[in-house]
Amino acid sequence: MTHALWQGNWIIRTRMVTGLVLFTYVFFHFINLGLALFSPAAVEAMQSARQIITRSVLGGVILYSALILHAGLALWQLTRRRSWRMTWNEAVQLGLGLLIPLQLLRHITYTRYAHELHNVNDEMGFILVLMWNSPSIWWQALLLLAVWIHGCMGLHYWLRLTRWWRRTQTYMIGLSVFIPTFALAGALSEGRRIYDLFVEGSQRAALMAGYNWPDQPTFLSLRENENLWIGLFLALLVLTGTAVLLQKALRKRRAVRITYVNGPVVSAEKGLTLLEMSRASGVPHTSLCGGKGRCTTCRVVVEDGLDALHPPSDAEARSLAAVRASSTMRLACQIRPTAPLTVCRMFRPDGRTTRAHASQGQERRLAILFLDIRGFTSRTEGQLPYDVVFLLNRFFDAIVPAITGAGGHVDKYLGDGLLAVFDAPSPAHSARAALNAAAAIGTALRTFNARLEEEDSSPVRIGIGLHLGDLVQGEIGSADHAPRTIIGDSVNAASRLEAETKALGVELLVSAAVLDASGFAAPESALQSFQLRGVAEPVTAIAALRAEDLFDLLTAQHEQHHNQHA
Repeated sequence: MTHALWQGNWIIRTRMVTGLVLFTYVFFHFINLGLALFSPAAVEAMQSARQIITRSVLGGVILYSALILHAGLALWQLTRRRSWRMTWNEAVQLGLGLLIPLQLLRHITYTRYAHELHNVNDEMGFILVLMWNSPSIWWQALLLLAVWIHGCMGLHYWLRLTRWWRRTQTYMIGLSVFIPTFALAGALSEGRRIYDLFVEGSQRAALMAGYNWPDQPTFLSLRENENLWIGLFLALLVLTGTAVLLQKALRKRRAVRITYVNGPVVSAEKGLTLLEMSRASGVPHTSLCGGKGRCTTCRVVVEDGLDALHPPSDAEARSLAAVRASSTMRLACQIRPTAPLTVCRMFRPDGRTTRAHASQGQERRLAILFLDIRGFTSRTEGQLPYDVVFLLNRFFDAIVPAITGAGGHVDKYLGDGLLAVFDAPSPAHSARAALNAAAAIGTALRTFNARLEEEDSSPVRIGIGLHLGDLVQGEIGSADHAPRTIIGDSVNAASRLEAETKALGVELLVSAAVLDASGFAAPESALQSFQLRGVAEPVTAIAALRAEDLFDLLTAQHEQHHNQHA
């Protein structure tokens, strides 16, 4: 996960580090403002403590270097963008990032710059009095919100790669709303107090002397510097825009012509993959894995220009071989056309048989439960079909609530069995939900069998296989009859584990993958290895004689494992 957070080239990494430096500064600045709700002394004390770091030589170098690098690299990346197609969130973050300097430069002029060159005591009160009762206070309030939203969006895009961020995201949203509200409330409270003192007049002279209030020539000098800096920033924006237009013109001269069979003809920049060209040109092009060369749903038949393409890489060749692709098929996410090309997309999201987005599928790592009734065929021999269906429905009515109550759902009924999946935000949540469901099924089965015994009927015996792994969720079938379901080797493994319960005479087999994800560590001695038919690698699992005793078994095994490693 550390690697995932630190991925990217040096520009991306530098922007990560500088962004964290700036966000840390903003966070404590906001807390400083909010302390005005308690007392002015608390504001001054924290501001003095902050300035020990920020006004030191090293702190100043770090802070302003981070500011210059973060903004400069952002403008540089704008000039290097190959496509301006972006999500709404990305556009908002970019727009806020460009607006922030227009207000931030004004703020820096009357704080750090005024302090260093004109010995102004730029305490919080000085800034609030300066802005109060003018449009500046509202512009600075908007600056606070713009900086905070921009920073929070950047932090989210960075930390969403982690599992803990997804678990705590709800709480972080609450915190992200509280912090700027706290800061704005403190600024309004202190601004009203200090401005009233100025208006009342008895302490105005003392306050102005304490702040070393600038005279008129000094204010004019500060205004000139403010306009100069804003002008320089606007000039940088103009240069950036000019560079973008020049880059676009040069790319257009180096463009390559792509003809889509039953689609448009586009000109795209050389160096992009065909999939990137499709997206940049607004051409619908299916890609389940997001362009990683794993799913082959972006594959195309190259009808003209195949000789000009580079040979398939090892990864692309393996993916194409897995679907027995012809020699004219290539993966759009892997080829980079440098000459005119005519291609036919194998899968089209906008085709004649229109599908919802879900039909393209989604890769997930989830827990799967496979359940089957033992000896059901022999049990129902000689019974009328109505009685067989009645028994099955009674059984499912008894045990399915245990699955749905744990957060799972039945993917499909398979005669005298079922396949359930536990769709959760993370594998850990999915695994725990599956364990809870398996134990609850055992309890529900005992109650159900007790009723059968009262009716002089033989009890129902079951087998359950529980596994966790990668699978694909999607709508599978013809366009008008495509239920949402799951496929993948993990489903097969769960089914094979359920079959093994019969030979072992147990109700439940739980794979080690489920145990590891849920946090239940079991000693090696408690695990059995199974070479399951149709599954390449052996699967280790723990057996439970009765499903309802699962957690007692897991707790005992977990304690044994802990004692062995203590």
